[in-house]
Amino acid sequence: MSITPIITFKAGICDVDQSSKPFKIKAQPTPGYIYLYSEDDLIHFCWRPRSAPLDEPELDLVMVPTDGHFVPYDTRSPSHTSSKTNGRIFVLKFTSSSQRHLFWLQSKPQGRSGDPAWLSPRDRKIGEIVDRLLQGEEVDVNRELASVRNNDDDSRRDADNDEAMEDVEGHGDGSARGGGGGAGPDATGGDFRQEGEDAREGGADGARALSNDAATAVRNFLDAMKNASGGTAASQAERKAYPLLNDLLEPPTTIAMLDAASDEYVDNLLSFLPPMVLVLSQQGDNADAIVKEPSMESVEAAKQAMSSDQKRALLKKVFRSPQFTQSLASLTVALRDGGLPTIAEALRIPVENGGLVRGGTVPLGGGDAVEAFVEGVKRGVQKK
Repeated sequence: MSITPIITFKAGICDVDQSSKPFKIKAQPTPGYIYLYSEDDLIHFCWRPRSAPLDEPELDLVMVPTDGHFVPYDTRSPSHTSSKTNGRIFVLKFTSSSQRHLFWLQSKPQGRSGDPAWLSPRDRKIGEIVDRLLQGEEVDVNRELASVRNNDDDSRRDADNDEAMEDVEGHGDGSARGGGGGAGPDATGGDFRQEGEDAREGGADGARALSNDAATAVRNFLDAMKNASGGTAASQAERKAYPLLNDLLEPPTTIAMLDAASDEYVDNLLSFLPPMVLVLSQQGDNADAIVKEPSMESVEAAKQAMSSDQKRALLKKVFRSPQFTQSLASLTVALRDGGLPTIAEALRIPVENGGLVRGGTVPLGGGDAVEAFVEGVKRGVQKK
């Protein structure tokens, strides 16, 4: 697949040490790039080591418009005295999930004071561009970057020995629409749960993306939901609070369920995975790339070759993957935005009143829709 990034800039991944409070942020020393590209009207947020090819990111997240935000970790008024960071850290967070990804800028800092945590106008502009793309806005990336590339506030301009477009780069015609320095390897910081408004407790389970096939499955589902709503969802003012599907099905819950499941149930769950995931799981890390969809015979052979423990390990990897969390978040968004009637019909889930507001023709929305969906699933299981 040919990838044309919208924007690329130097950044590394951060780990979070949760063994003490406030949590500590530890920057990984691996040189890397963050880059965004658009496919099927959805933005992919990617990170890869600089030694990896463009089409082999270590992190590839399919972003639902307005769900993600890319914001700086603010250390001007930390909640703990130990929350001060010694690097320029950005947080990718989600409205629909407690998941967090932290990154540190790897271009050299531009501040005269020598404060490694100081964000220059250029640094903030990069973050602003990424955040606007995640909201689905049209952004003239090259023009936005040019407005700060020669900014007089950039006291270290051209002093980092980077080519002008290597450190941060816009691509294409400059207009896109969304659907070293800094921390260093020893960077630490405070409790990232306090980094912004509406921040949630917890965080991702830490699993890497299972494969691009999982992202494809999410993207295909979203495509099917584009026209799911037949009318306007119920008024926001009338919507009730209800847990998100990804909060109801967190790894501690799904893993415990899997450990107690029968082999027959495990086989049933495997049937819902993309065929390529099953085949690749049997070929190991040195497997040759599969360029076309595997045959049913190959899929069945892969299932037969897997032991019960291998099947459960694969499913656990799926349950822990960012794509699984995002797919649940995407389903929640579709339900909340008026897609309940169509989704319930497609999945044959018996929801009350067909997913419509009682006595009306408008789809349920917000927490009411999610609750009706969950109750419909429970009702269907009880009937069986």
